[in-house]
Amino acid sequence: MSGSIHKAYLVPGQPHILLAADQNAGWASLKQSYEAIGREIERSGAELILVYSTQWFSVIGHLFQIAPNPQWTLVDQNWYQFGEIPYSFRIDPEFGKLYASVCKDLGMQTATVDYHGFPIDTGTVVALKLLNPNNAIPASVVSCNIYAERDETRALGRAARTAIDRYGKKTIVVVVTNLSNRYEVGEIDIANDHISSSKDDEWNRKILEMLGEGRLEDVAQVAREFGREANADMGFKAVWWLAALAGENNKYDGKVWDYQPVWGTGNGIVELTPNPHKELDFEKEFDEGAVEGGTGLESHNVLEGGPDVGRASEMSSQEEWPEDHAPIMATNAASPVGPYPHARRVGDLLFLSGIGPRRPVTNEIPAGIEAQTRATVDNVKAILEAAGSSLEKILDVTVYLTDMKGDFDRFNRVYAEVLGKIQPTRTTVGVDSLPTPISVEMKIIAAA
Repeated sequence: MSGSIHKAYLVPGQPHILLAADQNAGWASLKQSYEAIGREIERSGAELILVYSTQWFSVIGHLFQIAPNPQWTLVDQNWYQFGEIPYSFRIDPEFGKLYASVCKDLGMQTATVDYHGFPIDTGTVVALKLLNPNNAIPASVVSCNIYAERDETRALGRAARTAIDRYGKKTIVVVVTNLSNRYEVGEIDIANDHISSSKDDEWNRKILEMLGEGRLEDVAQVAREFGREANADMGFKAVWWLAALAGENNKYDGKVWDYQPVWGTGNGIVELTPNPHKELDFEKEFDEGAVEGGTGLESHNVLEGGPDVGRASEMSSQEEWPEDHAPIMATNAASPVGPYPHARRVGDLLFLSGIGPRRPVTNEIPAGIEAQTRATVDNVKAILEAAGSSLEKILDVTVYLTDMKGDFDRFNRVYAEVLGKIQPTRTTVGVDSLPTPISVEMKIIAAA
């Protein structure tokens, strides 16, 4: 998350914060934190605020608000007792059109909204009223598809990054989402509002601890488990969108502004600032899917301290291998995400570990299956050349795709361009997920 992206914020969207802050000290604290960030945003020189709210539901594809000045009076259907919220927002229609077109080019279902009276969700209204009260900065708003799973949500996030880079304006990214989302179902003592479950509270605090350390991608990796264990808002899919937009790494400085209950739910306000020079602590990294069964958390330093998942480059120098079986590491390929080397030589053959499209050094993941396929082949090429071989010596390829139905044809076209003339044998397998948030991985056998 660098270049034209200035900062990102995770904020709650409960109307209580805007309309009833005088009724609870925690709600008042959230409002004060919100407003302090709003003052910082107005002074930042930002030219665009991009909002993704889990409260703007869409069912068919993704919607993009492009009405230049939507105006209405909102009454929240669940919390109508707190009163009306009149709003008049300044929207940047050109960015919304650009974002929608990028998504459409990637094969996603999209539609733009320019309709008087079209309802804007409570979360977006609360966020923009508190963060941008004077409409000093134009905004853009994208919907949250309730059926979109991890891969589609990540694709939406990557498309946002592409649109921001093309637009070239200094952008603030805002994600409107609760942490735990377990409401008290009856009347409560408002003055003594509290998180409805101690387990939810524990999870919320751990997620905030990780975000405070700038570990955005690690939070994205544990989002599914957080969703199950703490009834996270929309499965906490908003963090998948944000992490994908931000490059799917942990190179941020984090700041937790606030954490309070609202009618039993957990509400945090978090700021993330890009820091491309940040030294990463690999002992704390977590990869979804790295552990079979269980929570997969304890051994990955999420809830408790635990052993490193390991990196091949950190193998003990005391370990000795037969010369023709020695592990091979390529300095200009993406680093392994576990305790294994890039390749091993056995006689006249090279056996490569599974490798995906992550960029060397930055770990950036390209957007779209075509770009990911090319980047994966680039990594394969770097490993083979480090072993004294080449692409032309590939004998067998096993391909893993997380979306066989949606990606196979486009993957196959690129594969034909880059490896078709070599004619290795190939097996293509559809999988639910891969250890990092990628769409394609290749396992190679080649001649040495």
